Amino acid sequence: MPDIPSNASTAARRVELAIARLKSLSTLPFVAARLFSRLLQGPFSPSVVVDIIEADPALMARMLELIGRRRISLPSDNFSLRSALDKLPAAVVRDALLSVNVSRDSQSPETLSKKDLFLHSLAVACCAESIARIAPVRIDSQLAYCAGLLHDIGKLALEDAMPKSFAGIVEQAQSARSSSRAVEQRQLGADHTILGKRLAQKWRLPDEIALAVWLHHSDTAAIAQIMPQARIAQIVQLADSIARQSGIGQTGSYDPPEPIEKNAQLLGVDMGQLEQIAQNLLALVAEKSNILGLDSSNPLADYGDAAHAAAVHLGGQQTELAAENRKLQTASSHLDFVADFLLSIDPSAGVVDVAESFAARWQKFYQTGSVCLYLARFADVRVIDAVVVESLGQSRLICLDVPDQVSAVPSPITENFAILDAHEHIDWLFEQLDVDFSVGATKLLPLLSNGAAVGAIAFELHYPGDAALFEEKFKTSSSMAGIVLDLALSGADQQSLAERFVQLVSGPGLVTSLRTEEIPPPVAPVDSIEALAELAAGAAHELNNPLAIVSGRAQLLADAEADLEKKEILNQIQDSANQASAVIEDLMGFAEPPQPRPAETDVRRMIDEALQLAARKTNVEHINVQVEVADDAKEIFADSAQIASAIANIVTNAIESYDSELGPIKIAVQPVQSGQMVKLQVMDLGCGMDAETVRKATQPFYSARIAGRKRGMGLAYAARFAQINGGTLDIESRPGSGTTVTILLPRA
Repeated sequence: MPDIPSNASTAARRVELAIARLKSLSTLPFVAARLFSRLLQGPFSPSVVVDIIEADPALMARMLELIGRRRISLPSDNFSLRSALDKLPAAVVRDALLSVNVSRDSQSPETLSKKDLFLHSLAVACCAESIARIAPVRIDSQLAYCAGLLHDIGKLALEDAMPKSFAGIVEQAQSARSSSRAVEQRQLGADHTILGKRLAQKWRLPDEIALAVWLHHSDTAAIAQIMPQARIAQIVQLADSIARQSGIGQTGSYDPPEPIEKNAQLLGVDMGQLEQIAQNLLALVAEKSNILGLDSSNPLADYGDAAHAAAVHLGGQQTELAAENRKLQTASSHLDFVADFLLSIDPSAGVVDVAESFAARWQKFYQTGSVCLYLARFADVRVIDAVVVESLGQSRLICLDVPDQVSAVPSPITENFAILDAHEHIDWLFEQLDVDFSVGATKLLPLLSNGAAVGAIAFELHYPGDAALFEEKFKTSSSMAGIVLDLALSGADQQSLAERFVQLVSGPGLVTSLRTEEIPPPVAPVDSIEALAELAAGAAHELNNPLAIVSGRAQLLADAEADLEKKEILNQIQDSANQASAVIEDLMGFAEPPQPRPAETDVRRMIDEALQLAARKTNVEHINVQVEVADDAKEIFADSAQIASAIANIVTNAIESYDSELGPIKIAVQPVQSGQMVKLQVMDLGCGMDAETVRKATQPFYSARIAGRKRGMGLAYAARFAQINGGTLDIESRPGSGTTVTILLPRA
């Protein structure tokens, strides 16, 4: 296996670039032989090959990409590949099938073959379809089948793009008895679920399938509670476990599969029914394997014969197509450059795809020599993506290292358009390229968006004097590209945030909490405060250990430092880490408060305790408060200390709502008409809040005060204490008209 760069970020980008170059997955020679023989049986229609497509991950992905690109609807509640293919021109389907690559699958018993991966994918597909039919969760069985068939497209893509590296990953996973995903993260800086998800988005696969590809190794139970559309990933995860236990095919992972019983309980599926599905699985896979011809004794010979026959059959048509293509190429040379580029952009295209498209069109339209376009939205970036288009139109994607103390985009063009002599500013870039750019003829200009460079483009002008002649055109074209690339970069940032969110939701804090508590029904609604608390717990656990390390090491260095100035800096680092730890403690207190100890509680005594606590918090000796407790609402059943703390926080907010003199506050307690709850209201006539502030008021760390604000945990704690004591908290307010906070609590 080739050496992987030590810089994980650089390694991950290079892997992603290699995967992004794939136009489709490769199929097996067995399958190609069957496919070509069908193509020659009279007039072609998709119906004659649809059974092959539905059993082959590569062909299925290619057809779904074609369907998505043509914007043909595939409803998730009535998923039908056959119906969608019937809406496409037969010639378009045929050409797309013929464009799929054919691999030379390894038959060595020491390596994981693509046939093994195909068999495993078929097993997961058949199993997922059967589970969807019996599960209470409403998932279309055909959609579940397709998601199961494509769940490992990330592995298939790695096998296509980096066969030696993938073989090494499988070998290490087998030796360590671990998952291939863990080895992928260590060796490549990315794993097959993320890579598969990126491919699914690039190829415009249905969203449900992309989620299954992405999440089938995550804590799907936790994620599905927050994102119900991810329940298809639960079905695929369960199907994957059953397929692995059944020993059909191979996955390249050697860790134990997810427990079947747990996922069955979460989905509400009977174990007896799952056992029956497992017993029938081998027969279902054998039927699909027979369609693909996976049992052929000499697949390469069969493929060669079929390919030759297909070539003869299509030869005449190819001549006509070539002539027509030459006409189209001649006509396209007259198209306007800007329109050509904009129309080429696919909404699902990645940033580097957009950059490559622009660089190639720039060279063609302006008749330049070699072109290098690189992306650098931030001045301190050290690793950048670049596209190189050589003089013969050959393009490739590379990663470049920006030297320390050098700005990737030269300062004269970071905010303004200008045409520079490239070799005077970016010799560091040319040193890393194996393309000889002419020193005197290479120009550099920025790709600007909203007055800031997101990258730059260097190119050879055959006639350097033309730079001034084309300056306005260069400015217009490059600015248009800068805006489009900036939008694509923002989309990539959102993807990264979403992926980080899933890692956080599946992190130690939340996963431990979910596994140690009673498993909720799979379709029960999630309380928003509870969900926020669980997310807060995960974030706190993620941050606590790094902060402790920063604080501890800063203290050690400070104790050993003789230089007073350096010692003071280290003490400041330790103080800042301690302040951050205090914030984490607040977050943990909100996320995992002490379990309440409910008891019959005297409401008036509890309110008096709350007022004393609020007075200490605000340094107010006498609070202007009026308390009214109805005779039939004198007792509640709750933890008096927690509810008193909640009321104190609300009263503190009410006191602080008055700008100068302390205005009146009223606390009223009365029964709710149902008789099961007591309503406690805290009312003030202070400054009030607008609708946006009311909506965010109970979120941790939110405060309407900007300068010198407190941490903003008062109302968050109040809502949390009300919630864990079986109650609710509601806020009504208008600017200038005061605020009313209502707490409903169980009546004693």
